[in-house]
Amino acid sequence: MTIFFEVLAWVVAAAWVSRVWAAAWGLPRVADLWGAEFVGAAKDGPRLTVVVPARDEGGSVRACLESLVGQDYANLTVVAVDDRSMDGTGAILDAVAAEHPGRVRVIHVAELPGGWLGKTHAMALAAREVESEFVLFTDADVMFEPTALRRAMGYAVSAEADHLVLMPTTIIKRWDEAALLSFFQIFGLWATRPWKVADAKAKRDAIGVGAFNLVRRTAYDAVGGWEALRMEVVEDLALARRVKEVGLRQRVVFGKGLVRVHWASGVWGLVGVMTKNVFAATGFQPVVLLGGVGWLASFCILPFLGVWSWAYWFPSWIVVGSMAWAYRLMGRHSGLSAWNVLLAPFAAAVFAFTMLRSMVVTLWQGGVVWRGTFYALGDLRQSVEERQKR
Repeated sequence: MTIFFEVLAWVVAAAWVSRVWAAAWGLPRVADLWGAEFVGAAKDGPRLTVVVPARDEGGSVRACLESLVGQDYANLTVVAVDDRSMDGTGAILDAVAAEHPGRVRVIHVAELPGGWLGKTHAMALAAREVESEFVLFTDADVMFEPTALRRAMGYAVSAEADHLVLMPTTIIKRWDEAALLSFFQIFGLWATRPWKVADAKAKRDAIGVGAFNLVRRTAYDAVGGWEALRMEVVEDLALARRVKEVGLRQRVVFGKGLVRVHWASGVWGLVGVMTKNVFAATGFQPVVLLGGVGWLASFCILPFLGVWSWAYWFPSWIVVGSMAWAYRLMGRHSGLSAWNVLLAPFAAAVFAFTMLRSMVVTLWQGGVVWRGTFYALGDLRQSVEERQKR
């Protein structure tokens, strides 16, 4: 048994070195929109519509819309969707539209039809009214730097992208938020390699982010729109995978501070947000989720314990050093300190707990509760099966 764990320790160390070495080579090849070549991007490029679905977002949606209205990109229209809000969201949207006629339009949803999630339904409604060449789907709590859309559109046009993701910068208010979110970025290097997203042959390397999914209208129609993903809980990732599956051009770019979002307050806020998403991201498969928990233990927790044992000292320190290197690589784009590697075991344990909680809560409820609406597990699984058959 001792030999088994010694071999496992070296396998984990070799895997970390291989992945981080690839990241060190690949990440610098991902475009950064702060580059000099994007400073003079055209302000009057192709027509762009930004779709902002909002349900009970009264505390953040005005700031989001005003940051969009304040963009220095001329051919821009914003369509905000009030998705059955119970707070003052609808009134705020109407007020902003009245202040910016011709720039902001509002759609009010009074009832959710069967077979739809609220967010995908809201975005689909807005997309049906869109005639622009490009559509950006974002969230109501996202803030945009004034040049963000001009730079993104400049890259999308030059790269002939069908789907462009601009990685958002997380707004950090507490140490535990920094610990978890910096760890998620490192975990993400294992889930998807950003430098491989543009490779049409790397089908599994697809990235979708709800804060910034820019899609060419022809590509949106080619993948079947949100109608084809109407019951997808993790709809941004489902869209990204669909884009890669049909062979369209997907691109991902960095741009620290261009798009900013505060996910949730503190560790428990983040756990709550992810509870509905994590089990869904595995296709509601317990075996896959439990495998992920085992991976977290083997790759991100046990090595930090191994540094205190002579038997595992060397491979464990290789892992810790590789993780620190990965934190530093991603920190260049996120602004998060590489010192957060010291909290990696804590963050990994919280994430493992969140994965288990997501599975248990979803199975116990028989589905997912999202923004006050219940979605049955059977319907959600059927949607996943239909997407996999396409």
